[in-house]
Amino acid sequence: MRQDSRLSRVLHALLHLHGMEAPATSDLLASMLGTNASVVRRTMAGLRSAGIVAATKGHGGGWSLARPLDRISLLEIYQALGSPELFAIGNDEDEPTCLLARAANAATNRALTEARQQFELSLKAVSVADLTADWRPEMARH
Repeated sequence: MRQDSRLSRVLHALLHLHGMEAPATSDLLASMLGTNASVVRRTMAGLRSAGIVAATKGHGGGWSLARPLDRISLLEIYQALGSPELFAIGNDEDEPTCLLARAANAATNRALTEARQQFELSLKAVSVADLTADWRPEMARH
């Protein structure tokens, strides 16, 4: 199963946007992220709908932050991306007739639900600004 790297890519983009004086074009962000501009536009549109970024059209336009990084939680970004699946684990059948298969599915579903809840609690506790705390002194030296 292919990994979904959108969350880390979006965080990367938001950190770059924070350091920019002018809006960033989709082409510029695509170049930074090693992808293409249409993927950036599609992804950023979801973030715009969630009030995380803003878009300006025309000459000098592009993407910019709609709020300070300390007011954007990782959970908000995850949700703006459609809350991608965390695991490739799933049930053999959706509604099995075998009672043992039902018990196995119930146990699997409980564990996956608990894992998602814990993951989302962890994301909620971290702002995008928190990501810079460890390397902020190093960036100042550059």
